[in-house]
Amino acid sequence: MNSVGRLIVVVLFEGVDLLDVTGPPEVFSLARRETEDAAGYEVVLAAVAMDPVTTAAGVRVLPDATFEHLSARRIDTLIVPGAVEIDDRRRIRAVTDPVVVEWVRRLAARTRRVTSVCVGAHVLAAAGLLDGKRATTHWSTARQLADEHPAVEVDADPIFIREGDVWTGAGISSCLDLSLALVADDLGEAVALRVARQLVMYLKRPSGQSQFSVPLEQVSTTRRVEDLRHHILGNIAAPLTVADLAAHAHAHVSDRQLTRIFKTELGTTPYAYVESARVEAARQQLESTDATLERVASACGFGTVDTLVRAFRRRLDTTPTEYRRRFRTGAA
Repeated sequence: MNSVGRLIVVVLFEGVDLLDVTGPPEVFSLARRETEDAAGYEVVLAAVAMDPVTTAAGVRVLPDATFEHLSARRIDTLIVPGAVEIDDRRRIRAVTDPVVVEWVRRLAARTRRVTSVCVGAHVLAAAGLLDGKRATTHWSTARQLADEHPAVEVDADPIFIREGDVWTGAGISSCLDLSLALVADDLGEAVALRVARQLVMYLKRPSGQSQFSVPLEQVSTTRRVEDLRHHILGNIAAPLTVADLAAHAHAHVSDRQLTRIFKTELGTTPYAYVESARVEAARQQLESTDATLERVASACGFGTVDTLVRAFRRRLDTTPTEYRRRFRTGAA
């Protein structure tokens, strides 16, 4: 391990969801590659014993270390996956192992940052690490988490939630979103974005929801559309009409040609893409600044607050004011 020294420990136990275990190490591995190993991540899979662990998918995974081996080490990030059982009526319930819960409690005391993915939140809650905190989990077990742990404020909507140094993630695939957020927290948004593009996925920022994600980093297959896309993002306050974009395009295509190119390359219209980009820019300002709605509307190319509100209702099914109230970051 290099001088940065970020020890990432992924908790293993029988019946654990496989992607919860394998997804985060892939993200941290790519972060190391994108930074030429300067990220300093060392990922260790840990279990009660060194015996193979059988995941819910039936794939067996070998631990790198036992919990006991790690009990004297300083851990940067503890990642706790989950496991479920399904009864004869197809009802899903999260299950926890008391031995694993106790080890998580002990290791968390030596950890800078504790995270859960999917129903791993039930393990954190059982360990007392979510008391008095807002947390998320997979939607199918959110009611169970709230019923069994009334001291936890359960919110099943977000992809992930950060409460200080405790992070919780929602569905199984959101382990990638959560891991990207951890990378962004450590190394900055630029590195996380490069990793996201290697994974061919969209970068979702802290506190975001899946239905609030705007795919601005969608990669096209032609240089012309890439140039147009970056032109839009770099000139978000400009008019950006179809005619303006057609004139900016190489070889000055017609309005009809431009619309066809956008539909083929990005699966949307120029107008819809520009509006999505403006909504994304407004989201960032609403989350991280105290700017008035008038200033946000002007800076993001909407012109008026009414236009901003209509776009938010159309794209996110909420208002800018409500969005700011719910997703404003502590830094703002």
